[in-house]
Amino acid sequence: MNPHLLTILIFLPLAAAMLMMLVPSTKKTVYKYIALITGLLQLLLSGAMYWLFHPKGSGITEERLYQFVDHVPWIRLDMGSLGLLEIDYYVGVDGLSMPFLFLTAFVMVIAIGASWDIQKRVKGYFILLMVLDMAVMGVFSALDFFLFYVFYELMLLPLYFLIGIWGGARREYAAIKFFLYTLFGSVFMLLVIVGLYFSVTNPDTGAHTFNMLYMMNPANYAPDSIFSAFTQRELFGISARLLGFIVLFVAFAIKVPVVPLHTWLPDAHVEAPTPISIILAGILLKIGGYGILRVCFSIFPDAALQSAWWLGLIGVVSIIYGALVALGQRDLKRMIAYSSVSHMGFVMLGIASFTVEGTAGAVFQLISHGFLSAALFFLVGMLYDRVHDRDIYHFRGLASLMPRFTVFVAITFFASLGLPGFSAFIGEAFVIIGAFNAEGLHGLLPRWMAIGGSIGILLSAVYFLWTLQRMFFGQLRVKGGNAWVAALSDASPRETFVMVPMLALTLALGVCPALALDNINASVLALVELVTGVDH
Repeated sequence: MNPHLLTILIFLPLAAAMLMMLVPSTKKTVYKYIALITGLLQLLLSGAMYWLFHPKGSGITEERLYQFVDHVPWIRLDMGSLGLLEIDYYVGVDGLSMPFLFLTAFVMVIAIGASWDIQKRVKGYFILLMVLDMAVMGVFSALDFFLFYVFYELMLLPLYFLIGIWGGARREYAAIKFFLYTLFGSVFMLLVIVGLYFSVTNPDTGAHTFNMLYMMNPANYAPDSIFSAFTQRELFGISARLLGFIVLFVAFAIKVPVVPLHTWLPDAHVEAPTPISIILAGILLKIGGYGILRVCFSIFPDAALQSAWWLGLIGVVSIIYGALVALGQRDLKRMIAYSSVSHMGFVMLGIASFTVEGTAGAVFQLISHGFLSAALFFLVGMLYDRVHDRDIYHFRGLASLMPRFTVFVAITFFASLGLPGFSAFIGEAFVIIGAFNAEGLHGLLPRWMAIGGSIGILLSAVYFLWTLQRMFFGQLRVKGGNAWVAALSDASPRETFVMVPMLALTLALGVCPALALDNINASVLALVELVTGVDH
């Protein structure tokens, strides 16, 4: 087996982008096929890695428990009295990150399929898409914090231009708002990374290091460790460790996003082209949840435990607020954007429970929402491409015109609201179970939070079923009259080919959740044990 499989997976899109640069701008179709072939190769490679992945251990603080590891020195700089600067190209995966690599490859193929009709600046569009693909793969694989930050920041520029150039009427506003929100979190994240760097050393070389496994290792919290000097300080009356946790949490919570840091998301979704909305909902939001688990909880487990009640409250508020606002939307895309805020609230509630079932449910919910949200935005894009309108009140009785499209919408809506048999049901059920058990196990979350989460499931059924009834059933009536009736053709073979795998995957994970849970279970167990100190 090639020891550099993970590196190949990460940088394959970069090779595709460089190849695109050599292709003349007049060959628009060539860019699409290069991107599609690259996406399919990534999907095959990530699928093979997922199949070969063995959930043999925790993969939290010990390198031997990670798989597909590629670790080589990158930057070495003697800084005199400050010691040796040590930055490595260090990538590897465990049960927390492996599912997201496959999810990223899968969603990118969907986004490339949705980009097939792009006509404006095709070369630049697909090059940016490939750079974004590489950056996301790098974030889910990096085990050196400096490398993680490089990939994390690299995502920002492609998304800014993809929204700002190919977006809707208010694309500049949405792109700048997204840029400023993300940059705000990233700047303060860098300060914490520097603080951690000067607090942790490589036991083999004595050099300060950005190695995330050393930062996660509980041995570094010992009173006689170098790390202790950092942790015992206070800033603004708050312990340095708690402040570091809060800063990193805010940076990742913007990406999730949680209330009240969510306001960039509806604007970005509404103005972004359909493929970018698919990537935003299917991948970018998952980076926020992954960052909280991988970085915040693993490096600051004590601060995470101390903040559990507040994290749970943020989750419940996001669930109910997102659902209520979604219920009041007329724009179909904005409604789905707010539904994502609600569904990501379940992730926050699950991880705040610090129970195995709650945390596993949160990770499962991230995976499930990845392709369900991609399916939802793809369906909205299908409708918008035909009549350039997304107002729910401008459509009625579409089932008689678009029966196949209606079936796709109905299945995706039922799957998203948590109907048994689909993947979202497993994730939300585990989160609610974990939230109920949290009070009895370690008293972190009151049970009213679990009840609040359950109310959110009911509200999601209300806005999804109301939209389905309003738009697709009853007597045919559309705002554009006969012109719209002629334009509203049913799902094409290409669109059907894109939709069927997403629906098949949500059904497969709903019927056989072990396809994901078997791989994530060991890492979830280790993370919960690291935070709570309870051996499960």
